[in-house]
Amino acid sequence: MPTYRYAIALGSNRRGRHGSPEAEIAAALAALGGVLAVSPLLRTPPLGPSKRRFANAAALIESDEEPPALLARLKAIERGFGRRRGRNWGARVIDLDIILWSEGAWGGPGLTVPHAAFRERDFVLRPLLAVASGWRDPVSGLSVRQIAARLGKARGLAD
Repeated sequence: MPTYRYAIALGSNRRGRHGSPEAEIAAALAALGGVLAVSPLLRTPPLGPSKRRFANAAALIESDEEPPALLARLKAIERGFGRRRGRNWGARVIDLDIILWSEGAWGGPGLTVPHAAFRERDFVLRPLLAVASGWRDPVSGLSVRQIAARLGKARGLAD
């Protein structure tokens, strides 16, 4: 059975049964299993109507699951943590997203890998830099480091 590697984005901005958003991320990492590397936590302002700051991180994991099976497991972890679907941009106990997959791109009902918006999200790219800076986006061919640098320049954050 093949083994795949995934870059997973983790975010939380609401206390849950494990405690603070940082504690929720730590508990989600334990639930994920197969963790090879974890970025430092990053505190970021919310997007959209939520008022609470987020704790964000990225992890590299190893799994024998193909993307749809891993997505189903991630959604089950989210439900187990108390996440309820249907509220975009709201406060959440945990958010787990597949960002990149070692085998390149995947497209199917309800799942696109690489994650469609990761190239524009500093709160995903900065943690991802810590664990997968050289990993290439199969769509653009750019490394995570190059994508982050371009986003920084576009926002006036880099030289």
